[in-house]
Amino acid sequence: MDRERLLNVEDDEDIRTQLKYALQEQYQVTLAENRREALAAVRELQPSVVTLDLGLPPEPDSAGEGLKALEEILDVAPGIKVVVITGNSDRANALKAVDLGAFDFHLKPVNLDDLRVVLGRATYLRQLERESEQRTRQEERAVSFRDILGTTQKMREIFNVISRVAKTDATVLIEGESGTGKELIARAIHTSSPRRNAPFVAINCGAIPETLLESELFGHEKGSFTGPFVAINCGAIPETLLESELFGHEKGSFTGAHVQRKGKIEVASGGTLFLDEIGEMSVPLQVKLLRFLQEREIERVGGREPIRIDVRVLAATNSHLEQGIQKGTFREDLFYRLSVVAIRVPPLRERGEDIVLLANVFLRRAGQTMKRKTRFSAAALEALVRYPWPGNIRELENKVQRAVIMTTGRTIEPADLELSAAADAPLPTLREARSGHERKLVIDALARSGGNISRAAQSVGVSRPTFHEMLARHGIDAKAFR
Repeated sequence: MDRERLLNVEDDEDIRTQLKYALQEQYQVTLAENRREALAAVRELQPSVVTLDLGLPPEPDSAGEGLKALEEILDVAPGIKVVVITGNSDRANALKAVDLGAFDFHLKPVNLDDLRVVLGRATYLRQLERESEQRTRQEERAVSFRDILGTTQKMREIFNVISRVAKTDATVLIEGESGTGKELIARAIHTSSPRRNAPFVAINCGAIPETLLESELFGHEKGSFTGPFVAINCGAIPETLLESELFGHEKGSFTGAHVQRKGKIEVASGGTLFLDEIGEMSVPLQVKLLRFLQEREIERVGGREPIRIDVRVLAATNSHLEQGIQKGTFREDLFYRLSVVAIRVPPLRERGEDIVLLANVFLRRAGQTMKRKTRFSAAALEALVRYPWPGNIRELENKVQRAVIMTTGRTIEPADLELSAAADAPLPTLREARSGHERKLVIDALARSGGNISRAAQSVGVSRPTFHEMLARHGIDAKAFR
């Protein structure tokens, strides 16, 4: 087996040489005598462990240069384990180094046997972390479908439906709460279909006034209606229109009706049209959409010539359209036209271990963007799985991003996530309460044990086979907690 790389940062040549010869049988040892050389070696070699003397030049009598080196090393390679070495009189700075992220400290004069023990623990932990990171990447690839992540049975069933329906031109109705990823599913259907190289055009039916939505869908002829009034109410105008008003637009790119323009349906010809929040569409416009779905022809607003269109239609809603049918706000015949295949996306609170999986993915992405290496504490993971997530995946991603920004250390605690309990959660039935309690017990045990089934089973007082049965009963994958 290849020896792990060790970087020894020490300005005293005698100590540098002593440590090299003492450790070179166990490690591939590289030497550096100042902060600049240390950073260059870290970037080039990515060692597993670093021994760092805090008293580096140009101020060998001060720990300032060494602490700077520590922070820069961890910024460049957050996973490296740094063992600081300092004089017996400088214990305070050694403890400060640990607060900044050092793995441990060792006081001079160096006891080689003790140092070998500390380095052995650091190296072993780094090996475990690398294996965990690799396993996480492999699991993500295994449980992802066109950028959608999920390990639960419900999500696997959705992946199966997507694979099958994508091969057809059937209309699909995607139902789910806001923030559950309905547009991701629509895009997955498109990119898995024979239309993948044609346009995917999305329009939010609830964000555009009816007159403009009709024009967006069907287009308009020159002069067919009055152009927009110049005054802007930033609190009332939809965001998509406000952006154009604020930042300007190219001729013909906005609904002014001064020139002929194609509607979204025409733009999507040959590809896929995604109608988000279809339940917000007015009844008169529903009639026109139904006619298009039946005849596959449109007429632009103010136009008289029918235009034949080949497009696949997907729709999404966060409301129960059946209730709209009963209230007379949604046409029953349009509902059945749209829901040839229906996909219900479960809310995040029903997706169990996916919460941990998604949280870790968002944590890593935020860390890469902000160049920060953080991890969740066991208590934070417990808080994540307990929270009801009314805003679903979108809220989870925002909470994790905020935690990475706001945390002062390298470990995210529950307070960094700012999770509040749901005040209006409905009371469960006795059977639901018992099942929910058992599920929560299993998830909490996995979160505390880091996914170790033996320790989790022991913590709840059951045998390992019984714990496996509990995992199967609730559709929980212990790997998501590692």
